Amino acid sequence: MLARLIRNSFRDFRPFRDFVPRHQFYLIGIAVMVGLAVGYAAILFRLALGAAQYLFYGEESEYLVAAVLALPWWHVMAAPVIGGLIVSLFLRYVMPGGRPQGVADVIEAGMYNDGRMSFRTGVAAAITSVISLGAGASTGREGPLVHLGGAISGSLGKLLKMDRLDGHTLLACGVATGVAASFNAPIAGVIFAHEVVLGHYALRALAPVVVASVIGTVVIRVHVGNFPAFLIPQYNILSFWEFPAFMLLGIVCGLMTLIFFWSVAFTKDVFEDVMKIPVFWRPPVAGLAIGAIALLYPEILGVGYEATDNALKQLYPLHLLILLVAAKMAATSISFAGGFGGGVFSPALFIGAMTGGAFGLIAAHIFPELAAEHGLYAMVGMGAVAAAVLGAPLSTVLIVFELTGDYRVTIALMVGVVLSTVVARQFRYLSFFHWQLARRAIELVHADEVLLHAQTVRRVTQDDFMAVTPETTFASLRDLYRDSEARVHFLVDGDGHLQGCLQPNDIKYALLDPHLNDLGRAVDISTPITSVLYPDMPLDDALKAFRGTSFRFLPVVRRPDDPRLVGVVHFRDLLQAHNQALKDAQEETH
Repeated sequence: MLARLIRNSFRDFRPFRDFVPRHQFYLIGIAVMVGLAVGYAAILFRLALGAAQYLFYGEESEYLVAAVLALPWWHVMAAPVIGGLIVSLFLRYVMPGGRPQGVADVIEAGMYNDGRMSFRTGVAAAITSVISLGAGASTGREGPLVHLGGAISGSLGKLLKMDRLDGHTLLACGVATGVAASFNAPIAGVIFAHEVVLGHYALRALAPVVVASVIGTVVIRVHVGNFPAFLIPQYNILSFWEFPAFMLLGIVCGLMTLIFFWSVAFTKDVFEDVMKIPVFWRPPVAGLAIGAIALLYPEILGVGYEATDNALKQLYPLHLLILLVAAKMAATSISFAGGFGGGVFSPALFIGAMTGGAFGLIAAHIFPELAAEHGLYAMVGMGAVAAAVLGAPLSTVLIVFELTGDYRVTIALMVGVVLSTVVARQFRYLSFFHWQLARRAIELVHADEVLLHAQTVRRVTQDDFMAVTPETTFASLRDLYRDSEARVHFLVDGDGHLQGCLQPNDIKYALLDPHLNDLGRAVDISTPITSVLYPDMPLDDALKAFRGTSFRFLPVVRRPDDPRLVGVVHFRDLLQAHNQALKDAQEETH
């Protein structure tokens, strides 16, 4: 009796099956693979970047200024030019599309390509960025790592033939790991993936993204170390009267972000429309300009972490902070306009730190008894500009916190971040990535629409149809019509290719006259089909197809280049499924 009770208790106790769906375990297992792959890919990227920088400047670390100052002027000028020539050759003969890729392309893949990306393109983009940054292009390494992480996870999703929702989630896993591996910041990686790539905080995606981010961080900490990117003194807020100054700094950083966007757009237009530089020669010409700036301000070369660290440590005077803002903004704009690879986060940190430091010095001069050390303002400015540029305020607050390891100034940071983001968005600059997509005339999609696009025509495809050949006689058609329960009749050729449809009223009219049994053919009463559907077509696109026709049903064929009939969709079923999918998407995101 007791044994039976124990056996029945264990039989009914199935916590794992009831707690997490089996599919979630599958996604988490894939997320572990993504975390490991992207983590080690990030290590290889860092090693390759150090090697490339050593070839150009004789220094592997990010602290490059002393090595550059020891080089002759012609070397400093020549390195970015030679790097630009190599980038040009790589873009022309290796890189698909002939342009560098970054976070914007990851967002586009999540919006329009089911989260699928090409591994070959990801590797090619990473190599382009390694050459660019190693040669001194004034960009960042974070964007390339995010793109590489997205390419690894997106190609894995394509290999496993994942559906839209799972492919989108897996893409976010790669992005989160890329951010975590770049900054040693797992929390920021998770939030960035949801905030920028997914565009929502759906719980179904949280567990895999967290697992991937943590695994990638563990890989980095085992092989690289566990320490923040910037080791800075501990700063304190002296008085709550400083918060108006932090608010004003946030507004200033928002305006600085607008200037940065304008600078990049203006420089690109100059390269393309005014100077009309051929695409091949843009990187070396840009390299020449970067080298010229670096002769006066070598701090602008590469990711610029050394200068950002110095600003946070209060090592620069006011005039140098202002000049470095202008120099970095010019060098970064030239780098992007010239076609160098790289990201935008490091330049945003640089510009923000210099802006905040200069603001802090001015504030201390006006209110010496109230203002804290200007290194604190540099930290707030760093986060404020980066948040507005990335369009990711939550992620940026966490990234700066994890970069510096200082929690006490987070309140001031949040004030600056929020106001700078509000200022940028008042001018419809959601982020640098969305701005890039808009310049390519790519329409942005809301998170609800992304989830809605995951529901496809395959979900509502029915098989209650009959296929007849064009030469079927009315006599045969009468027999088929009498014995069949199909509601829809289509005309197909011998290969199953769709030729048209037979309307119910036309069939009944033709079969009324028995004298037409051997005279009439099915093709004589067929109606041409002006719109067709495909199994992978989103439901909202299927609704648009119905709007251009009077039919209450539409055929489903395999592909645009393969018109073999596979099913039929009725408008009523499609409308019901679309409404349910919209409801599910709203519940998932809100």
